[in-house]
Amino acid sequence: MLTRNCLSLLLWVLFDGGLLTPLRPQLQQTLATEPRENVIHLPGHRSHLQRVKRGWVWNQFFVLEEYMGSEPQYVGKLHSDLDKGEGTVKYTLSGDGAGTVFTIDETTGDIHAIRSLDREEKPFYTLRAQAVDIETRKPLEPESEFIIKVQDINDNEPKFLDGPYVASVPEMSPVGIIRTALPNMDREVKEQYQVLIQAKDMGGQLGGLAGTTIVNITLTDVNDNPPRFPKSIFHLKVPESSHIGSAIGRIRAVDPDFGQNAEIEYNIVPGDGGNLFDIVTDEETQEGVIKLKKPLDFETKKAYTFKVEASNLHLDHRFHSAGPFKDTATVKISVLDVEEPPVFSKPLYTMEVYEDTPVGTIIGAVTAQDLDVGSSAVRYFIDWKSDGDSYFTIDGTEGTIATNELLDRESTAQYNFSIIARKVSNTLLASKVNILINVLDVNEFPPEIAVPYETSVCENAKPGQIIQIVSAADRDLSPAGQQFSFRLSPEAMIKPNFTVRDFRNNTAGIETRRNGYSRRQQELYFLPVVIEDSSYPVQSSTNTMTIRVCRCDSDGTILSCNVEAIFLPVGLSTGALIAILLCIVILLAIVVLYVALRRQKKKDTLMTSKEDIRDNVIHYDDEGGGEEDTQAFDIGALRNPKVIEDNKIRRDIKPDSLCLPRQRQPVEDNTDIRDFINQRLQENDVDPTAPPYDSLATYAYEGNGSVADSLSSIDSLATEVDQDYDYLTDWGPRFKVLADMFGEEESYNSDKVT
Repeated sequence: MLTRNCLSLLLWVLFDGGLLTPLRPQLQQTLATEPRENVIHLPGHRSHLQRVKRGWVWNQFFVLEEYMGSEPQYVGKLHSDLDKGEGTVKYTLSGDGAGTVFTIDETTGDIHAIRSLDREEKPFYTLRAQAVDIETRKPLEPESEFIIKVQDINDNEPKFLDGPYVASVPEMSPVGIIRTALPNMDREVKEQYQVLIQAKDMGGQLGGLAGTTIVNITLTDVNDNPPRFPKSIFHLKVPESSHIGSAIGRIRAVDPDFGQNAEIEYNIVPGDGGNLFDIVTDEETQEGVIKLKKPLDFETKKAYTFKVEASNLHLDHRFHSAGPFKDTATVKISVLDVEEPPVFSKPLYTMEVYEDTPVGTIIGAVTAQDLDVGSSAVRYFIDWKSDGDSYFTIDGTEGTIATNELLDRESTAQYNFSIIARKVSNTLLASKVNILINVLDVNEFPPEIAVPYETSVCENAKPGQIIQIVSAADRDLSPAGQQFSFRLSPEAMIKPNFTVRDFRNNTAGIETRRNGYSRRQQELYFLPVVIEDSSYPVQSSTNTMTIRVCRCDSDGTILSCNVEAIFLPVGLSTGALIAILLCIVILLAIVVLYVALRRQKKKDTLMTSKEDIRDNVIHYDDEGGGEEDTQAFDIGALRNPKVIEDNKIRRDIKPDSLCLPRQRQPVEDNTDIRDFINQRLQENDVDPTAPPYDSLATYAYEGNGSVADSLSSIDSLATEVDQDYDYLTDWGPRFKVLADMFGEEESYNSDKVT
């Protein structure tokens, strides 16, 4: 009783005398709903007759550790009696954690904790506060010091003070004897041992011993301890430029077990951040490695919060009833801003342009933006390493793409190149995007027959037979679904021997329209086929197919299509045909050679014979009258069909009676050549001894007007004496060649003149 009274008196003295301030733990809910309980009042100035008391009256403030609210934790409020609520007083705060852990509202004096605190890390903070005049900046009260204590929550398990513990019991020790710190424990003697263990609870505000207990210690380890996180919140800072799959942080849960019983499995609790991050276990350190699954963007979201669960990988069923063998911690990730290159609005740009588009036509545009804070202007460039730079151009400011050359789809149907977007403020930051330009076809070429077909029809063909399947080809790159139509040309539709059947699948068949064809009457048929496409504008062409008539057997198998086979017996081999043709050629050559020899022999006889002057052909190489002789050589006078009717005497045989030689009338001077020839013709027509009509008769007569008179050898001197030809030089330039020939000193014999 005396002891209790003494203790009560001591406590009264301590508390009533102001030496100690009672500790009043408060829950966070109380602090939030009743903030006025942590208000410190300042009585203000008194009159000089009264005892002067200090304006500040301080009590200890308390704040909960491991606070997880979304708003800063309210700690308390400072108030001076000189503050009349007119906004003339300003409160300042300094000391441990001022500005970094605790903040104060300069006008109201409200104190808040801006981050989570850990009592085991720092149990209290010593700060200083002062009230100053907001206008003069002079202190209204002296600076005072106060303490903010971190109020403990039970977030730590008891820990052994001096572990590990080794205990041993003598082999035959009686029941009830407790021995501690005895070496050389022997498991073969006894599997379980009793030891006295003292544990200290670190969760208490003042710390101290939690008590003693007797624990059965088993030599063989079992998985009887769940993993525990050393703290409930992990803060990580990650740059937004981190690559996917990279490790951005590590967290660790502690498991007192050993070996496989200490293996931990980490999992992200579904919620915020579960689709952006992943966590795996480091097998060596048993840490949870957080990895990035998707790219981060500071401009989109600056922070992520999610929970991580740590659990034992190998559970022991004997301890299932002890509760869940897992622990949970919160991970807060702050995204750090990094200057990034411009971002295109699309990952790939696809454009279309017709092949006949004029140069300079805009066919599309690209857009890129700088998403960083204080965005910069962007400039566009074509990647010069590609092949499309000569065919297209881009506006560096607007990003519009235009043609730079005429395009040909038949040459290049698609262009693929890259465009670079670069920031003006930092030219090193650039991004690239691919451009795919499809060149659309303009129907320029008409369709044609795909291949040259060798079409044949049997002589015994029936009407309605398909003798050939044809298809079409187009030099244009035909679009999907292109259709070709086939028909017979209009001029061939009049009594056609063949027709065209369109199968509507880009093929057609050549169909017979007659009952049988004859090679003797017509071997080849030409069929004009019109092919038309379905593009715009529509193009068509007329293709002529050649159809050959062939001899076939009863089954329609072609036996022969050669022309010579029409006239030759059936079954004659090719070698025999070649031999026959070779013999015919040899015989023809022999006949031609024989006829030529006969003609040559007959000609020589006529030319060399001097007995019959009628068969001789005498040629005079005389020069005519020149350009002035315009009346000479009228060939029309040689053609006189009336002679045949006037003279009925046959001159193809020799007459019975011999006639005297003809007496020719002398030719008058200056006689025209026409009269001369007519006179000679009349003489020849009435002469029964004249040669037949197929004989050749020549008449030599020189025209008028030549200064050389007659050059004929008929009137030449009979003697073969040397003559003087100097007069030839007087006849003018027309006889210059002749004068040069005869003016030489070389003599010419009469037998050299023809």
